Amino acid sequence: MEIKLYNGVVFNGKKFSQTEDPISIEVPLSIAVNNVPFTVTMQTPGNEFDLARGLLFTENIFRDLLHTPTIEVITKNQEGFIESINVQIPNEFILKDFAGTRNVISSSSCGVCGKTTLDDMHCTVVNNSAKLSAELVPKMFEQINAGQVNFQKSGGTHAAGAFTLDGQLLTLQEDIGRHNAVDKVVGYLINNKLIEKAKCITVSGRISYEIVEKAKSANIPFIAAVSAPSTLAVDNAQESGITLMAFCRNDKFTIYSNPHQITIVNNNLVTDKIKIKNDVE
Repeated sequence: MEIKLYNGVVFNGKKFSQTEDPISIEVPLSIAVNNVPFTVTMQTPGNEFDLARGLLFTENIFRDLLHTPTIEVITKNQEGFIESINVQIPNEFILKDFAGTRNVISSSSCGVCGKTTLDDMHCTVVNNSAKLSAELVPKMFEQINAGQVNFQKSGGTHAAGAFTLDGQLLTLQEDIGRHNAVDKVVGYLINNKLIEKAKCITVSGRISYEIVEKAKSANIPFIAAVSAPSTLAVDNAQESGITLMAFCRNDKFTIYSNPHQITIVNNNLVTDKIKIKNDVE
């Protein structure tokens, strides 16, 4: 099964309610070539052998169409998904581009950059005691939508933004790649000494594992996106203390991790303790 049901909390502009949504599964796959770690790629489970063969072909590592390499499963995770494989290729068929590790790492979008084994993937926790008002999230996206100059002209770019806890826009960046847009946001914050003020990153697309990793590395405790998250993004955010919000459209959004960090401020009433089953106690 390529989806998994997750519990969430929906904000409809006025109040919270419970929901259960199907979320696409994202898992890491470690690929070795001749028992040498090559890459960790984030993927939807299934057809791992095809993924490995296609990746090695398009990365100019193994392009012989007549020889069929031996591919073996090394490990599976607790859910039975393939976690690591080894591709055995005679040395004479390996092209010169292979140097033991891959320079540009693949993911479901663009990569767990620089990771060649599962052991390279570490979990840290964002230091956060702040609360974010739910009413501010739609206003953040109003600012993002208004500022997407390139998208308005071409329809071909993603946008990422960084906001303070009170909803002040610190920077808006556009790029053909959503991960690049996030990197540009973080870079701007660092270059302009604003990184400590940034508390929420907004993304115009979906949220994968690596988007959460980028927010975590910048110690930013809130992520909000227009589209869906992956299962690994939700799990990573929950364990890291990050509040992940998705489907942020109009006045609505769904919280999939750490909902206790989101508040409603209305007529001086504050709701700040909402639990969902995905919470890690």
